Amino acid sequence: MLIYILKRIALMLPTLLGVLTVAFIVIQFVPGGPVEQIMAQARTGAGGAYKARGDVNEKQIEELKKLYGFDKPAHVRYVEMLKNFATFNLGNSFMQNKPVWTLIKEKLPVSISLGLWTFLISYLISVPLGIAKAVREGSSFDVASTFFVMFGFAIPGFVLGVLLIVLFCGGTYWEVFPLRGLASDNWHELSWGARVVDYFWHLTLPLTCLVIGSFAEMTMLTKNTFIEEMRKQYVLVARAKGLSQQRVLWKHMLRNALIPIITGFPAAFIAAFFSGALLIESLFTLDGLGLLSYEAIVRRDFPVVLGSLYLFTLIGLVVKLIADLTYVFVDPRVQFQAVAK
Repeated sequence: MLIYILKRIALMLPTLLGVLTVAFIVIQFVPGGPVEQIMAQARTGAGGAYKARGDVNEKQIEELKKLYGFDKPAHVRYVEMLKNFATFNLGNSFMQNKPVWTLIKEKLPVSISLGLWTFLISYLISVPLGIAKAVREGSSFDVASTFFVMFGFAIPGFVLGVLLIVLFCGGTYWEVFPLRGLASDNWHELSWGARVVDYFWHLTLPLTCLVIGSFAEMTMLTKNTFIEEMRKQYVLVARAKGLSQQRVLWKHMLRNALIPIITGFPAAFIAAFFSGALLIESLFTLDGLGLLSYEAIVRRDFPVVLGSLYLFTLIGLVVKLIADLTYVFVDPRVQFQAVAK
């Protein structure tokens, strides 16, 4: 097991290095960097550290480049970035003048709320629904549920979000749900019970958009996995012995059928935090990691972009390793010696 883990870690390093290298190279050719943006603000009187007093002179431009480190050659900045990232120093935000770690920690509670509940609700719906569809394969329930699952999967989350805002956030029809944040302005004045209700009241629409698009794949995976298990010889033998369908399902099939689902837990759990929430957070004005990344890209806040990319990529690689290890622990037929070859 140790040899396999060491091999996987050794493969993570070039992958992580490749992602950072490509991102760094792309950033060098992106127009409208932080220096250009401040220069434009100064010329138009839009504010910022340099107020408009005619054109920005060369001295001010050099000061800005030195402030953001652009006075150094690209290869020097690249090496410095790798050294800092090796010690988990993600640098400081250009635009917010805060450490990137601080910004990520400030936004993390919102993303945790969205990701955790999306993950739990998706699995609580998709696994039982997939089992029910497998048991009733070909029935009217199976056909009707497949139609609704695929219909929900086909609707982009942000399109559904716009529709829900128009319908339930005072856009055109009813003003039932709030449109901003995860808590009301008077949240600290509420009782604990009222706080819980207020919290889920704010989460209802964003979670609806995220869950509808995420549980379809898991539902169909659960269904197909159980159907495959139903056709295996040990199930046919169990039925031939006169065992009831419920006993065969829950005692003999369940463990084997849930192996692909259980091994997907780590990846699905992390994916619920970092994927698909960017547009939803922007749409519902939720100040999480998705909105932070989007604003960093728009404002050319390169330390936030690269720091977030480094952190998310590293988490993704570690979670992939955990998922593979989980598969070996769950399925005794898989051996580390065989996987490591």
